[in-house]
Amino acid sequence: MRALIMAGGAGSRLNQGEKPLILINNHPMIRYVIDAFFGARCEVVVATSLKTPMTRNWCRVNGIDSYNAGGVDYIRDMVETVQALEEIQPLFVSVSDIPCIDAGIITDIHEAYVRSGKEACSTWVPTRIVKACRGGMTYRETIKNEDVCPTGLNILRGDRIAELQDELQLVIADPRLALNVNTRADRAAAEAFLNERSGRP
Repeated sequence: MRALIMAGGAGSRLNQGEKPLILINNHPMIRYVIDAFFGARCEVVVATSLKTPMTRNWCRVNGIDSYNAGGVDYIRDMVETVQALEEIQPLFVSVSDIPCIDAGIITDIHEAYVRSGKEACSTWVPTRIVKACRGGMTYRETIKNEDVCPTGLNILRGDRIAELQDELQLVIADPRLALNVNTRADRAAAEAFLNERSGRP
């Protein structure tokens, strides 16, 4: 299955250069996301833009396929990239700033998607977990009477990428999906989480 990692945004809130290349424990943040998808046996393509030329160069140097989208906004860049790749099968679409995900999470999401029989799958975390990790998010929904926030990790049908799709709304109470890096405090929280998971002090 193909995985499209969106990495064309300016990352202005962090103000530390191109967001995908911000170092988390001495590794570019996007590396963690790419490795998780590789571990789940996905074919990875990174969507960059004119706002992230160094990320595109990093992909080239590291042998990662990339496509340089228009950089208008997340949705239009996603649609443009999927259409340019001529992808007609379901694919993962992921943000590049959730460095704590791993192959197991991705596999679990894919399995739930297949079981559902739906066209698409959106993933969500309970707001109570997001608040604990990074101070909450502005966009929220209520799913099965629970206040939730999007994780930025979804599955969509490539042949219908510009259309609304019947989706499974999958709520996952896992802090690894809640650690979305938007501020310096988020970065520190992600580093601490990854250190704890690896046993480093």
